[in-house]
Amino acid sequence: MEAGLSPSSTQIVGAILFAIAILHTFSTKLFENLAHKHTRHAGIWHLLGEVEVVFGFWALVLMMFMFVSEGRDKATAYLDSRNFTEPLFVFAIMVVAGTRPVIEFAKTCVRLTARLVPGPRNTAYCFTVLSLVPLLGSFITEPAAMTLAALILRDRYYKAGISARCMYATLGVLFVNISIGGTLTPFAAPPVLMVAHTWHWDLAFMLTQFGWKAALAVLVNATLVTLLFRRELCGLKVPHEGSVAHVPFPLVLTHLLFLVGVVVFAHHPPVFMGLLLFFLGIAHAYERHQDRLILREGLLVAFFLAGLVVLGGQQQWWLQPLLMAMNPDQVYFGATALTAVTDNAALTYLGSLVDGLSPEFKYALVAGAVTGGGLTVIANAPNPAGFSILREEFGNGAIQPLGLLIAALPPTLVAMAAFRLL
Repeated sequence: MEAGLSPSSTQIVGAILFAIAILHTFSTKLFENLAHKHTRHAGIWHLLGEVEVVFGFWALVLMMFMFVSEGRDKATAYLDSRNFTEPLFVFAIMVVAGTRPVIEFAKTCVRLTARLVPGPRNTAYCFTVLSLVPLLGSFITEPAAMTLAALILRDRYYKAGISARCMYATLGVLFVNISIGGTLTPFAAPPVLMVAHTWHWDLAFMLTQFGWKAALAVLVNATLVTLLFRRELCGLKVPHEGSVAHVPFPLVLTHLLFLVGVVVFAHHPPVFMGLLLFFLGIAHAYERHQDRLILREGLLVAFFLAGLVVLGGQQQWWLQPLLMAMNPDQVYFGATALTAVTDNAALTYLGSLVDGLSPEFKYALVAGAVTGGGLTVIANAPNPAGFSILREEFGNGAIQPLGLLIAALPPTLVAMAAFRLL
């Protein structure tokens, strides 16, 4: 029986729960309000108010339904068939990339590059963070770039008291630029990674078809948001860059080697998780050169992505026929819109399962998927990492999904123009 013609009861329930989970992500403030009104059960309301918990929670509901309706064997077989490499990888890369030695090294690189950018110090630095770091995501992977950029923005700008308008604008640009900035290579952006091997997209292809267009859009987005808020950024007090305790270079080098190791073995969980365990031992041995490891944030993000993997596995029956019914122009705009409500890597993966697609269709699918990757927290795998790091700096410790969507629209339009007109 073909998926998409006669969906099973589990597929229908999975689609319903997926829709509920999407609505839930836009309603987390409601649960936070319930926590304040009904303090007796504040814990459960706070839990349901955590965006990172949403998809994991509804994935649990789906699995309970499968256990009851299909039995233990089929339910566990479904879980065993899911690929949880990406959630594990994002957790590992967040923990390693979020350490003081790596962050200080990244800040040094950004600071040296910012000196080459004309203009006031704070605006040059902001421009560099929003442009250079996303483009580095093509080499160190998007989750690592997101973690580094979010931590730098948080410590230098968000904690300095910039306006909510500026926070949302820079967040929207960050999410969009990370999504498109990883397309210079075939191994860094999850939606590209899903198809690169199957469609034989190598480094030369990515640079000529995607990379230069993405780089141009990244630079335009970073320039526009920096110019728009230049007065506010110039008015901020520049933090004293020498206030952080010196980190010995051998320790920095060791951390960078662990980071490289996790990236190189990104598709081999036993290897990169083993490296992470060794790394935790090194971090503990040199605690005086560390800040708090972002283990909680990393675990929440991994839980979010794992829930998306479980729920997303039940969406192929309607998503794939919908995509295959479109022409290349329609699939570009359709993929951009669909990415807002599902992981963009899932979209391209479904496309890779279909034989006989034209080169125009393949380009449109991937370009649309990366273009829409900044619109929501679920649109691109690295987004929950940035969300988790930055959300405490927003009002009531929450980033409003509608605010993110509105802020991400202008840089998304710039990306659309780059991929469709150039």
